[in-house]
Amino acid sequence: MGSWRVAAYRAVRPLLFATTDPEWVHERVLDALGLAGRSPAGRAICAFASGVAGSEAVEVAGVRFRNRVGLGAGFDKDGRAIRGWAALGLGFVELGTVTPRPQSGNPRPRLFRLPEDEALINRMGFNNGGAEALARRIATARPDLPAGFVVGVNIGRNRDGDEDDYPAAARAVAAVADYLAINVSSPNTPGLRQLQAPTRLRAIVEAVTQAAPDRPIFVKLSPDLSDDERAALVDALAAAPVAGLIVSNTTITRPVRHRRLAQEAGGLSGRPLRGATVPAVRQTRAHGGDLGIVASGGIGSGDDVSALLGAGADLVQLWTGLIYAGPGLIGEAVARS
Repeated sequence: MGSWRVAAYRAVRPLLFATTDPEWVHERVLDALGLAGRSPAGRAICAFASGVAGSEAVEVAGVRFRNRVGLGAGFDKDGRAIRGWAALGLGFVELGTVTPRPQSGNPRPRLFRLPEDEALINRMGFNNGGAEALARRIATARPDLPAGFVVGVNIGRNRDGDEDDYPAAARAVAAVADYLAINVSSPNTPGLRQLQAPTRLRAIVEAVTQAAPDRPIFVKLSPDLSDDERAALVDALAAAPVAGLIVSNTTITRPVRHRRLAQEAGGLSGRPLRGATVPAVRQTRAHGGDLGIVASGGIGSGDDVSALLGAGADLVQLWTGLIYAGPGLIGEAVARS
């Protein structure tokens, strides 16, 4: 059963959805959360909105997290609201995807709501201000962050870049990130998913490890891998200098009711992914040995969190679920973890 905070948010959600430009709303939310995180009153409002009532710390991949619930990459690419995310009671935030050089991403519109499915389609294209700018924001926020709040950085390649972009981005943020996540699974950068081939991916992992030798490395996988492809990839990564896996990214499949918007290009996230995420996590755990596993995709309730932890995940990440359930989902998720 959902919390009253989630129910209250769902009651007012139509006001947030009244605008036809979801990206504009997203930007305003980041502005507000960034502002709230800078004052005691704002942080108190965040804490009340999420309802996190305490949490249990856990160590994963050699990093101590104050709880198992985090924010997935893509929500706050440039680290504009780091203090706000901490005030909401999350255990960690994964910023990015960030690239070595700034880029504007794909043309707008590039973000679409599918309310009937509690889903989103995005083709943002790694729009971000660059790795060096993100590193400065993290360094500035660090002194204000509570103990145990972990800041990860998801790294990718520029649209006109190549594999060398991964160690370049890693070097720029290594001094301020608690862990790094390699994104080779977004569907919105041409050719990126081809880097999931085991030999190419292992070479990227080794290059990033050399660039950031003291940071745990995670790899974010595609949900569109077949069982055999996933098993082969996880087996290969289990023998590489990888600390953990993130299961999974957005999908190019369209298991949705909203047929008109389903025609839009990009990656689908939200509730339709939940059914695939649980077995993917279970299979990854069976092949991944002691690798840390972060479940990401389709998490919209405390029940979803329980199911994914039961399938073998160590941590979970929220994203689209926050759009449809609101900040009360964080409290619900922490309580069930």
